[in-house]
Amino acid sequence: MSSISCSELLTVEQMRAADNAATASGVSGYQLMDAAGAAVAMEIQNRWASRPVTVLCGPGNNGGDGFVVARHLAEGGWDVTVALLGGLENISGQDARLHARKWSGDIKPLSAETLEGASLVVDAVFGAGLTRSVDGTVSEVLNRVTERGIPLVAVDIPSGVHGDTGMVLGAASSAQLTVTFFRRKPGHLLLPGRARCGETVVADIGIPADVYRPMSPKTYVNCPDIWLASFPVPRMEDHKYTRGHALIAGGSVMTGAGRLAAAAARRVGTGLVTVASSPDVLHTYSRDAPGLLTLPFGTAGEFNDILEDARKNAVLIGPGAGVNGITRDLVLAAAARERRLVIDADGLTSFADKSQSLFTAIAGIPCVLTPHEGEFSRLFRMTGDKLSRARKAAAVSGAVVLLKGADTVIAAPDGRAAINENAPATLGVAGAGDVLAGTIVGLMAQGMPAFDAACAATWLNGDVANRFGPGLIPEDLPDGIPESLAGLLRY
Repeated sequence: MSSISCSELLTVEQMRAADNAATASGVSGYQLMDAAGAAVAMEIQNRWASRPVTVLCGPGNNGGDGFVVARHLAEGGWDVTVALLGGLENISGQDARLHARKWSGDIKPLSAETLEGASLVVDAVFGAGLTRSVDGTVSEVLNRVTERGIPLVAVDIPSGVHGDTGMVLGAASSAQLTVTFFRRKPGHLLLPGRARCGETVVADIGIPADVYRPMSPKTYVNCPDIWLASFPVPRMEDHKYTRGHALIAGGSVMTGAGRLAAAAARRVGTGLVTVASSPDVLHTYSRDAPGLLTLPFGTAGEFNDILEDARKNAVLIGPGAGVNGITRDLVLAAAARERRLVIDADGLTSFADKSQSLFTAIAGIPCVLTPHEGEFSRLFRMTGDKLSRARKAAAVSGAVVLLKGADTVIAAPDGRAAINENAPATLGVAGAGDVLAGTIVGLMAQGMPAFDAACAATWLNGDVANRFGPGLIPEDLPDGIPESLAGLLRY
């Protein structure tokens, strides 16, 4: 049984529909369950030597998978204890009941006592579609596993983690390994669920590869598969003017933010990059970057004059800009000129009490908003899980919304969304967001669509950080882009 990795993420309901479509095509539910349990058992046997294992089974299909796991491990000579939540008569679903009957060993009531002597636990209690809080006996057992430090393998998703949101419902197990089937779900990538999954393996259990296509999934893993076709690879006939001209509004105090953004925009291949800022600090931007262009401005009107040059086709406003009316006016000026636009940091907070004026101004133009959670809450005032909030914000604003974090979500107004998974913890440093914004504007200046540019820049930041390793500071990120691009484009 091989593992597979795909860019599409399916909701719980879409996965249920995929199971039904597979059954309609001639693959029985009994066969799918048998293949699922066999896949989990194989992954376990590939990682651990034979040892006492307790398989925790719930009353639904997840529990049916657990009975198959138990049978395969026992047939391999493992010492297996099966603990069931409720009695056999409470098992729902014909396939789960049939597989439970094939288990020839004892079945104990699920309790903390069933963990005695276990060196490994298989969590097959609840699947991804759980909608109620985990409490009572199940919560006690899962907590006891954690307290004792017993390695745990989750079937489909750790019990208590919602498959669509990654939210923990009451309590949840923490797995060293999660084996899911056909496609991952958003909850495998969104925090806090992602932190509970450990290593996640996607197993092929015989569902036809194309059954999900009629469902038109709109949620993806952020990987090159979804944006590489639009990535701006330099052509032999290109020159600096065909590769775009990014304009960055540089702050007069926190100049480092604009410098980081400019370095990233240049490294990602933009033909020309200009930083416009106060004449008093303009030399700060160019003193260690002789290839960077600079222009002075003191008022929003003077910035608007700079925008008269239509070749400056993409604009970044926000890094180090200051939270004030001038920053707000710069955004409105760029939007009025219908430039491709990236709004970050102070550019967002400056509209905290005037969000509708921002959304009206950017309507119909390619625009990316890059808030962290604090900036997002000030601008949108939405509640709910991260994926839903990002999608709603994109629909309301008409812009691509990049909601930052270890599980960054990029959402487009048309409903598409991507969840990033390659960001290491070392990216949690001041300045990394400025590099990200500069990379986005650089890609947009070269003609990359806003959603694709936001996804690609996020992935590049993560890839550079992973290649660099410990000790990362934001200045390292632009310098690491060439190596990342070489790997991406196979130079």
